[in-house]
Amino acid sequence: MAADRVLEGRTALVTGGSANLGKAFATALAEDGANVMVHYNSDSKRDQAEQVAQELAGKGVKTATQQGDLTRVAEVAGLVDATIARFGQWDILVNTAGMIVRKPIEEFTEDEWDRMFAVNAKIPFFLMREAATKMADHGRVLNLITTIVAVTAPTYGGYAGSKSPVEHYTKAFAKEVGGRGITVNCVAPGPLKTSFFYPAETDENIAWLKSMSINGDIGDPADVVPVVRFLASPAAKWVTAQTVYVNGGLVGSAS
Repeated sequence: MAADRVLEGRTALVTGGSANLGKAFATALAEDGANVMVHYNSDSKRDQAEQVAQELAGKGVKTATQQGDLTRVAEVAGLVDATIARFGQWDILVNTAGMIVRKPIEEFTEDEWDRMFAVNAKIPFFLMREAATKMADHGRVLNLITTIVAVTAPTYGGYAGSKSPVEHYTKAFAKEVGGRGITVNCVAPGPLKTSFFYPAETDENIAWLKSMSINGDIGDPADVVPVVRFLASPAAKWVTAQTVYVNGGLVGSAS
């Protein structure tokens, strides 16, 4: 095994893998030798997902795509089972699926709240439930949350609130599966140059976020990739139940 292909023979499942952070993480894990299941949510993302899988296959790994609305628990189980059926085992989960509604709490509708919590909190919970019995020993679970969980800011209450439970699921699950060598961590990016970030923000808020970083700019997906790469690797066996903030100094970890 080449020194730079430390994930040779392992299988990664990346939710939301057709674009943005999901695509970046899937690419990095494939470069490190992992076979990759690229999940996408809606049929409109099918072509993007297929293109990503084709690019990953060019790196000498096995790939596949699978559509699924993961707010439906049966489709969570179906995605995991399809991954194992295709590759023979499941070693790494990178959960990037997420959504944001940014507005004052007084303006939230019940449907908006329900949908955001279903995507941001329910999906990782039930993916971890699948991992409890179906992930191979010495596996890696990485849940993407947000730096905003450590920030006091108006209009982010619903979004940050829907991500905050994932930290607690992560800590508990790390203890529940740690005896099998499985590590479970959160990665909390700050604002990034993606199609997920820009539609939710105003020019004024983007300027403020830039001013809070060490270089007067917001981050790039590539800035988060090395952290995910490390946490997915065998070298990270003693790092578990943690939240790693990747935000250019915007804010430190919550106390």
